[in-house]
Amino acid sequence: MAARPLIAMDVGQTSTKAILCDSAGERREVLDGVQTDQPVLPQLRSLVAQTLADLGQDAVVALGVSGLTGPDSQAEHLLDPPGTLRPLEIHLAHDSVTAGLSALGRSRGAVMAAGTGAVALGVGQRSVARVDGWGNVMGDAGSAYWIGRSALDAVMRAHDGRGPQTTFTAAAVRRWPDIESAYLQLQNDADRVSTVAAFAREVSRHADTDPVCAEICRRAGRELAHTVLTALRRVGEPRGGEPTLVASTGGVFGSSHVREEFSAHLHRSLPQVRLLDSEAEGVDGAAHMAQLPEDHPLRPLISSAAPKECLR
Repeated sequence: MAARPLIAMDVGQTSTKAILCDSAGERREVLDGVQTDQPVLPQLRSLVAQTLADLGQDAVVALGVSGLTGPDSQAEHLLDPPGTLRPLEIHLAHDSVTAGLSALGRSRGAVMAAGTGAVALGVGQRSVARVDGWGNVMGDAGSAYWIGRSALDAVMRAHDGRGPQTTFTAAAVRRWPDIESAYLQLQNDADRVSTVAAFAREVSRHADTDPVCAEICRRAGRELAHTVLTALRRVGEPRGGEPTLVASTGGVFGSSHVREEFSAHLHRSLPQVRLLDSEAEGVDGAAHMAQLPEDHPLRPLISSAAPKECLR
């Protein structure tokens, strides 16, 4: 994949997918995610140090990171991780950029990444736009967290008599037998984001027979479609009658209920849309990021640095 040893990471809130590549070959690992309600840089430094130690040598490091904003987006801040091994180069970008690279390559269009969080990236002829990805408090519409949170809301509405009964209540009660104290336990759970997001799979299973869960999944699909359509509009796509490429990635699209509503809403709003079947993951986009040409439209969104001088 590269002449020099390479570590590529797709850093999410629930887990981190990593590719470690050297002369001996390539291997993939799953590591801890980052908690975006805590300082991100120290967590990233620890991840870089851990993967360098696992590889056992200095390497080029490329990271796509969820919740990356402000000073955290400067690659030079990661040049000195704890430990004896060092990055030969650091390439750092928001995970919407690496999702775009993995799904679209050099093509125009948009990619919708929906895991614990949710973010879309639109790539036009002259511009790039990121839409959502604003975290579980202010955004991430249609994400796994959004689905889990919506289902828990439905459980408490049913409990109070404010809404219809849902079979998902059984899953919530298994987790919190005293359902009336669940909100207190959840608020004090350091892993509450991943705890809530983990319910998304259960919601999708219940959606086969439960109208409440089915509607939550359909709403998630519509929210994700709305986000990606907004990204396309902001970059001036589509142009003429050309097919408009849209890729989707992330665990949320493992739900047939979400995926079908996402597709249906896109085709109703944009008949010329062409959904891409791609098995590439964000971590593959991170690996491509380390060798991206300067004229690529996503290159300005990547921060790069080397120990002796910043590359960008």
